[in-house]
Amino acid sequence: MSLFTIGLSGLNAAQNALNTTSNNISNVYTPGYNRELTVLGERNAGGGVRVNDIQRQFDHYVADQLNAANSKASGLSSYQTQISQIDNLLADQDAGLAPLMQKFFSSMEDLASTPSDPAARQGVMGAADTLTAQFRAFHSYLQDMQNGIDGKIRDEITQINNSADQLASLNREIALAKAKNGEAPNSLLNQRDQLVADISKRVDVRLTVQESGTYNLSIGNGQPIVAGTRSFSLEAVTSSGDPTRTVVGYRDSAGNINELAEDGLKAGSLGGLLAFRSETLDKTQNQLGRLAVSLASAFNDQHQAGTDLNGDAGQALFEVGQPRAFTNEKNTGGASISAVYGDISQLTASDFDLVVSDAAAGEFQVTRRDTGERFTATLDGNGEMAIGGTVVTIGNAGTLSDGDRFTLQPTRQAAGKMENLIHDSALIAAGQGGGSGDNENALAMQDLQDALLVGGGATLNGAYASMVGDVGNRTNIVKANLQAQQGLSEQLRAVQQSESGVNLDEEAANLIRYQQYYQANAKVIQTGATLMDAILGLR
Repeated sequence: MSLFTIGLSGLNAAQNALNTTSNNISNVYTPGYNRELTVLGERNAGGGVRVNDIQRQFDHYVADQLNAANSKASGLSSYQTQISQIDNLLADQDAGLAPLMQKFFSSMEDLASTPSDPAARQGVMGAADTLTAQFRAFHSYLQDMQNGIDGKIRDEITQINNSADQLASLNREIALAKAKNGEAPNSLLNQRDQLVADISKRVDVRLTVQESGTYNLSIGNGQPIVAGTRSFSLEAVTSSGDPTRTVVGYRDSAGNINELAEDGLKAGSLGGLLAFRSETLDKTQNQLGRLAVSLASAFNDQHQAGTDLNGDAGQALFEVGQPRAFTNEKNTGGASISAVYGDISQLTASDFDLVVSDAAAGEFQVTRRDTGERFTATLDGNGEMAIGGTVVTIGNAGTLSDGDRFTLQPTRQAAGKMENLIHDSALIAAGQGGGSGDNENALAMQDLQDALLVGGGATLNGAYASMVGDVGNRTNIVKANLQAQQGLSEQLRAVQQSESGVNLDEEAANLIRYQQYYQANAKVIQTGATLMDAILGLR
């Protein structure tokens, strides 16, 4: 082989190396770009060099680890953003419920001191109005968060579906490129891996690489969202068990929509939203509702035990929302469900799932959601059963079918409908004998401040403090977990960048090196030309 051919092979190699280095430099800030390396090899015959490959520096193992870490960090970040709002709301000492409950009890103390004083009676009504308004305001804030979560779930699903469609399209393009050219352009491979990383930040996915190099993605309990060149859509659907709730549905190959279990969608921003809703938002609403019901029930009972200025028995002082219960739309039986408050001392801050285990016997398997505790409840002769401080009634119980499902929410909406019912100061039942100076019932209502009214084991202030502390502790835990997870993500990112990232200093050095390589090969060709001219001159 001549010096010309050897030199030309070197020039070609140097040009490819310079192009690769230039491409690395120009894409240093391109998301998902992986550094490329020109792989050279000796030509088989006659000397010279050839370009074996423009190799993409990508490690699937590290990428999978980084995606998993980012998915968890994204979920925790989403969780923290939401829970911090509740924590700030409850921890505000000026706008919280604690000072308003204290003000209400102080008004009862003033009433007990001067039971016939119109100003003292007006003070009780004013404090009651302010307290109930704050309960409603807190509930409204939390309900707005529930509605906001529903909207965010829809947005996340839209983004996941769009990325899944793009990934399926890239699988097709890469397969066609391989069939045509024997290999796929690195740019397409980079785009596909970046899409996997983007989807991982929204939902926890499992990547399976087929022998052909095609990517398959699955979520939850193995439901595929990308299988080769096909994508399968997620949908935001109304829960079959709770018509007020938006959940994640999966449309399978037959076109059917199946609700995905939330415990299978733990990571990613979508998983963080779902976890926050079930672990914190629902619980806080329930705790607030239980506090409202406990306060209202105790004061109503005591107020109705007294007499007003007219000598009449006291009326109910507060109104609250009633328990909610839902029939699953997929039930095969025709029974309905309703509930009212029963033994308030047994009231919990949890929802319950009811599944018919023996329709003929009216037997239900009941699961308490917050603890997972399970127990059996059986209908009595009136079609009723006591669950979590409520009395549940099953309508048309004879039409129950085994496996029918129902949802019970004892306190979720209670605080949203809390109202003060007394607007005439003469109707405040401060006494127990009817005289204008009688303060016996006012004293009894004042004593409720220290009574264990909530769940039979906590005072009103104690229960509220527990609710605030519970949210605060969970906020701190999420924050600590997020910091730890972000630290792990940064470490893995550093590992990934050491393999796949572009180092500008290194590439700048390569430019000089390959430029010299190019010039040296040009010199080889020039030398060959000089020798040829000398030979021709001899003739």
